[in-house]
Formats: sequence, C-alpha cells, structure tokens
Amino acid sequence: MHPIPPPDHNTNFSLHRVARIPRLRALAWSGDELYAARGYQLLRARIQNPSSGLTWQPVGTFHPSWSRKLSGANRLTARLLRDGFHALAVLPSGGLVGAVPGAIVTLRPTETIFRQTHAITRGTRPLHITAVPGGAIFWGEYFDNATRDEVHIYASTDAGATWSVAHTFAKGSIRHVHNIVHDQWENCLWILTGDYGDECRILRASCDFANVEIVLQGNQQARAVALVPMPDALYFSSDTPLESNSIYKFDRSGALSTLAPISSSSISGCRVGENVFFSTMVETSEVNRDREVRVYGSNYSSNYRTTVGSSTQPWAPLLSWQKDRWPMGLFQYGNAFLPDGNNTTPYLAVSTIAVESDDMTTSLYATAR
Repeated sequence: MHPIPPPDHNTNFSLHRVARIPRLRALAWSGDELYAARGYQLLRARIQNPSSGLTWQPVGTFHPSWSRKLSGANRLTARLLRDGFHALAVLPSGGLVGAVPGAIVTLRPTETIFRQTHAITRGTRPLHITAVPGGAIFWGEYFDNATRDEVHIYASTDAGATWSVAHTFAKGSIRHVHNIVHDQWENCLWILTGDYGDECRILRASCDFANVEIVLQGNQQARAVALVPMPDALYFSSDTPLESNSIYKFDRSGALSTLAPISSSSISGCRVGENVFFSTMVETSEVNRDREVRVYGSNYSSNYRTTVGSSTQPWAPLLSWQKDRWPMGLFQYGNAFLPDGNNTTPYLAVSTIAVESDDMTTSLYATAR
C-alpha cells in the first residue's frame, strides 16, 4: 500500500492506517460494529480504538458444498472461484442476509448457521443487498444476460425468509442491476443499471416500488455501481471501460455536475461522517490504462461546503496499490471494496484484493484534517 502525497494545497485531509487484518473482507457496518467474512465464516468487531487492537467475534457460518470448502481454503482458488461472502445487509432486528456463490442466505438473530433462502439461477450473486428501516430487503439480478432477457429485483418483508419479485425490467431494456441504494433523506431507493446505451440508468423508486422513474439515462457516465447519498445531493462514480471515468454530483434539484476525474472504473463508494470515498479497480482497457487501485476522498465539513459541486472541490487520490501478477480475467480485477451500511465511526474500512502486499486484506484508516 502506498499513501499518495497530497496533489495540491486544496487537499483537505489524509488517511492513516491503524489496523491491518489479513484474509478478511469487510462487508457492512452497523453503527460502530463492522461485519466481515473470512471465507464462509462471518465475524464482527466493535470499532472504537483500532490501534490498540480489535476483538473479532464469530457471528455465523454458511456451510457450502464440499468442493467450495476445498477451494475456499486456498487464497488463489478462492479468488479464482469467487468463494465466500460477497454482500451483506444487517437488519433492524439484528438478523443478517448475505450473498454467497449461487445463493442468498439468512441468519436469524438467535442462530449461528446461515440458511439458504433463495437459489440464484442466473449469474452467481448480486453485487449488493439493501435493507431499509421499514424492514424490507432488496437485491437485483446481476448476470451476463447476453440475450437481454427481463431482469428482476427481489424483495423480502419477512427478514429474508422468503423472496418475491418487486419489480421487473422488460426484456431488452437493461443488461443487469448494479446496485440498489437507500436514501435516508428522501426515504427512497436509487437503482443503478447497465451496461450500454439506454441500459445505463439511475432510477428513483419508492420503497414499495409503487413509483419507479428514470432520472439519468443513456450514456456511459450514467453507468454506475457506487452511489453515496448525502444531505445536499447524490454522489456517484462511473464504471466504464469505454470512456474516462469521473465522480459526479446530482443535487436535490436535479442538476448534474462533474466533480473530478478518476483513474479507472469505480464500483465502490461509502460515507464516513462528512467524508465521501470512492475506489477504483484495475480493469485495463484502451481508455483505462492505470495499473493501480486507488481510493479517492473529499470532506464536506462546514469549512468546505462553499466549494461543494464546484470544479475546485478537492477530490484527492489518498491511497493506491499495485495490481498483482495474477491474470485479472481469472483471479479477479485489482480492487478496493468499501463496505455498505451505516458507519458511525471516524474510520474507513478498505478490503483489497488482487494487489501487491495487501491481497485479501482489510485495513482500517483514521481520517485527519
């Protein structure tokens, strides 16, 4: 890992690593508790003073097939076969809903073994699972969909015990769903889809899906996976190998502005207090040639609100890692995952994969201004 020197005097904060945990992937925050997976075991730690040590407690385990147990035990085969937990939602009840290869799995508050509650037959897993304060849980289908079949968003209102289709995108309309993000300020859902032409959409939906409307559509800059709601606006990053990528602001009045260029495709973002972060991945193309995974950040404290949305807003590349030597088509793109959920701590959690020195490692960073 290489901290990047501030590019100019506009940079308003830096990151300092206070903990490093190998073979762990951070998945979701719930207040000051961080949920993370080591393969098919889920752990939890209260993040109060990471520099003095962390205590990880086992929460639950999913028992995969014997072949998955074998592949998941080795770092490279786990990368090759995409083993382990890939998404997690923490429910208001304390229950958990996760995504593992081929299944949606659920853990009740009083249990320790995840149960499969939905078999995924198209693709292997959704990219994200979203829980809203009212108790509903959502995820969207993510699969290759070369023939552009209809695509479903699934919902559960019984803590993940059963699932039904909440919304269907008609055949030929999109390729797949990238993300569903709950917006606490408008109590709505933002749905991100891809991948080409009018398939690239950002939609606003009511939490019961009675109303669904397209707000952005039709170009590669609307091709997004990461979106972070803030009081004044939505902030999102583009995820395209076809054009240069950027961070954008979509304010509450509907105005769209470009905030900063980024070095490659981005599929992960999060909020830490008044800081917003996006990471890039190494997905080299004719346009995106960067071989380093990077984390960008900006601060929205009262000292900087006057510049939010302007071309001088200081989005700084704060961290970087070099892609490792293993082929990305097989052993995954270099990436830095930022966990979902509501984080009430001052710490940024970053889980890196397919990078030098910090492959399959979670790091915690304190922010300083």
